[in-house]
Amino acid sequence: MHDLLPEALDELGLILYPAASEAGQEAAVRALARRLLAGELKPWELTFRINQRYGHELPLTARLAELDDEYTFLGYGGDKAVAQIDAEVTAEARRLAAVHPRVPAEPTDVPT
Repeated sequence: MHDLLPEALDELGLILYPAASEAGQEAAVRALARRLLAGELKPWELTFRINQRYGHELPLTARLAELDDEYTFLGYGGDKAVAQIDAEVTAEARRLAAVHPRVPAEPTDVPT
């Protein structure tokens, strides 16, 4: 199965990222952002998952981790309203969902 998966994904035009690689982590983050935009996750769920998995270490998700901290501070009398943080999370999710690796539409190594 492991030998066939890369070839099958390549035929479908999909990329297989090593799970622990930064590219793999970023692909997972973009997938979570798309789930939020599709209504499958609430804003706080996205930030919680990001902060639990990557903390503040992954540059791509640093803002989401900060926003998760802001949700926490709300419980201690923080200044921002939940709706404002939700809006910021949604805007960040839109930005992340729009970021994707450049993959050629057509194979570049086709013999001529």
